[in-house]
Amino acid sequence: MYPQQIIDALRLVRYPGTGKDLVESGMLEDDIRISGLAVSFSLIFEKDTDPFLKSVIKASETAIKTYVDENAAVTIHTKFVHKNAQVETRKPSINAKHIIAIHSGKGGVGKSTVSANLAVALAKRGYKVGLLDADIHGPSMPKMFHTEDCRPVSVTIDGRDLIEPIEQYGVKMLSIGFFVDPTNAVVWRGGLASNAVKQLIEDAYWGELDYFLIDLPPGTSDIHLTLVSELHLTGAIVVTTPQPVALVDARKGVDMFRNEKINVPVLGIIENMAWFTPAELPNNRYYIFGQDGGKKLAEEIGVPLLGQIPLVQSVREAGDNGMPIALQDGHPAAELFDKICQALQN
Repeated sequence: MYPQQIIDALRLVRYPGTGKDLVESGMLEDDIRISGLAVSFSLIFEKDTDPFLKSVIKASETAIKTYVDENAAVTIHTKFVHKNAQVETRKPSINAKHIIAIHSGKGGVGKSTVSANLAVALAKRGYKVGLLDADIHGPSMPKMFHTEDCRPVSVTIDGRDLIEPIEQYGVKMLSIGFFVDPTNAVVWRGGLASNAVKQLIEDAYWGELDYFLIDLPPGTSDIHLTLVSELHLTGAIVVTTPQPVALVDARKGVDMFRNEKINVPVLGIIENMAWFTPAELPNNRYYIFGQDGGKKLAEEIGVPLLGQIPLVQSVREAGDNGMPIALQDGHPAAELFDKICQALQN
């Protein structure tokens, strides 16, 4: 089951008082949670004496069993506009010394490649590492870690059923890509996407970690705000290419984290695709996207330049083959990612 299926089913349920469906009426809270055949969500009513309360709840349950899955176990909570009811607040299941968001102002600059390799490089150094693929609309970690056919299982911890992350190359990882058909686009509104990310944080058993890395979607969105509110971030890393167009968006990303409402430290800039080096001419550098753009940006905004990663064919091939280049001892690119890990610890 997917959240959109639940929403579509509830569009067929009308509130008798207005004749409008539950979604149009704004009665569906943004808290849909799905675990196997179990689904839960909240409906918002004006008062607890609403005469249609029981009939609407029953109709909602029937709609889900009829139009989504007849075996669904449906739990419907009620909230009231004029009631200050005590709502249980669950703390995220993240016990990490460092929680780092990896961000890019635009797509296509290699943010996910950087995230995967940093996670592997940290794990090789002996750290306990978790990696959350929060790029809901373009999840790529299952491919990069050669885990496309893996499906997370449920484990019971302290009486709670939690998702157990997939572990590969010493990295614990979760991605929405494990739960959706990889051939279909994930077309979710901001609220649904944010809710899915929250579930991967709150309803997963990550265990004790040294580093928890979050591969954010490019740009700025509800997901970024959700993560800031859910987690106490140690800081953010901004990935860019030296190209002026990319630098404009990278600067916006830095500004977002420094906004007084978010206030997350920017740990530094990583300049990806800094130059092109052909395999047959390893000492040659061709600055096809411009030279030192990320370095200059770091100097302008007063943050460290954590590293400059060249555009090398073997890095791309390693990611496509599901074995990040950081796994290859002695490879120049692997050494660069290791140096970035050293910089993070200083």
